[in-house]
Amino acid sequence: MSEARRLLARTRILTLTGAGGLGKTRLALRIAAEVRRSFPKGAWVADLAPLNDGAFLAQTVLTALGLDHDSARPALPVLSDHLADKRLLLVLDNCEHLLDSCAELTRSLLAAAPHLQVLATSRQALGVDGEHLLPVRPLPAPDPHSPPAAALAQYEAVRLFMDRAAAVVPGFTVSDDQGADVAGICHRLDGIPLAIELAAARLRVLSPRQILERLDDRFALLSRGSSAAPARQRTLRAAIDGSFELCTPSERRLWARLSVFCGGFDLEAAEEVCTGDGLSRGEILDVVTGLVDKSILIREDHGDQVRLRMLETIRQYGRSLLDDGTGSEEREFAQRRHRDHYQRLAARAESEWLSPRQLAWFARLRMEHANIRAALEFCLSTPGEAGNALQLVTSLWSHRIGAGGLEEVRHWLDRALAQAPEPSPVRAKALWIDGWLAHLCGDTAAGKARLAECQNLAEALGDAESLAHAVRFAGLAALFRDDCPRAVPLLEDALERHRALHDLADQWQTLFLLSLACCLSDDPRATELGEECLALCTAHDARWSRSYALWALGLQR
Repeated sequence: MSEARRLLARTRILTLTGAGGLGKTRLALRIAAEVRRSFPKGAWVADLAPLNDGAFLAQTVLTALGLDHDSARPALPVLSDHLADKRLLLVLDNCEHLLDSCAELTRSLLAAAPHLQVLATSRQALGVDGEHLLPVRPLPAPDPHSPPAAALAQYEAVRLFMDRAAAVVPGFTVSDDQGADVAGICHRLDGIPLAIELAAARLRVLSPRQILERLDDRFALLSRGSSAAPARQRTLRAAIDGSFELCTPSERRLWARLSVFCGGFDLEAAEEVCTGDGLSRGEILDVVTGLVDKSILIREDHGDQVRLRMLETIRQYGRSLLDDGTGSEEREFAQRRHRDHYQRLAARAESEWLSPRQLAWFARLRMEHANIRAALEFCLSTPGEAGNALQLVTSLWSHRIGAGGLEEVRHWLDRALAQAPEPSPVRAKALWIDGWLAHLCGDTAAGKARLAECQNLAEALGDAESLAHAVRFAGLAALFRDDCPRAVPLLEDALERHRALHDLADQWQTLFLLSLACCLSDDPRATELGEECLALCTAHDARWSRSYALWALGLQR
């Protein structure tokens, strides 16, 4: 409200944009009521939703202004003459399906009436010169791991749910044991007001927990609204159907394919995953722009990078398009392309581990955490894809799968190892990674077993790289047991193996561990090894690794 009033003080045309169900109409009506006294001739609302033909747009606005028009003159000149000397606010509500006509009308009226201001609502900008946009965002919703019930009311989404719930179940309040369920409902519905209101209406026959459990099929659950509401607001699907109908065939196809992403994506990812079968790489930018314009995609700034995302409800609608279009073939096409993109991304992150991009990769993979999870889940739930899961999860060993916890990494490793038992270099790699993580988690028995299996497999395959890792982490395991006399020779052996393989990133880690083991055993080589580790990090501007080298040297002083 405050931002809208501020913008209306500096522009003659303000458009509230956003997806269906976000409350653009309600907000516009509230703004009009608040500012009405600033306009000597008042604020007038023209609801364009029932209008299907732009030829009758001017006549509809005349009717909204309370004017009869039965002369032979066209409606637009009559409307322009009426508004010419008046200072008023004209609200054009629901412009998206008549976008060109609304834009033409607005240009004409603003030119003819110098004191006129227009407030429009639309899922897409009108494209009129001087137009200011105010995106209408979802209501703030709590994390599903919610605070106590008393703190939930600070979230606007929860307040809306409670208000509508009290209307259908008199006296309804959120008890302590229902707080997490109500928070989960509001969070999973993205804070979309229409969706929250429809969910609250189901309290007539369902508890909050039952509603939450049924949100996997939200379009079926949220299918009964007020009979007094416009048809487009009676069900959640109807609200989003309106956006779908505005899209071109290419935009509809891209909307469906983009639904395989979780938690956002960048343009590069969209181009790599969605190109093909009717969409060329060169088209993607223009089609993405169209989906942003129509409020299907939300633009977010992350430093000097732009990412895009869908509200989860919009994404679920896209998934239904993917499933209902050409069936599993189209869905698997998109999911495999998604998997391939994140495999390539993970491989690049691993190859640039000891480099100036070390910290940038941590940040990027953290943003891609949900997508990496989705790619792994696809691999592990699709026959014949477990080997790809091993490839993906092992490429991310040094980044902990986008800052996921150790237990999560082990979860994916254990599932992938169980489903891909065939001897292979990537299985050997997974074994030493899991062995190392098991020791970090204090599970020494599992760690020893994994490292021993890795060593046996690596020897059988002649896999020198995995064998070097197995030896290194056997040394680390000895270090954890405070057995430096055993740790030092194992780490020395591993360092020589890594030097022979010319793998600088592995040399760095082994130098760090060896310098630490020497420090703890009062070996005079500790400082020399630490300085070599530091020099390697400095030469490659690997600042995260450099902090570890400095820490090890600090312990020695």
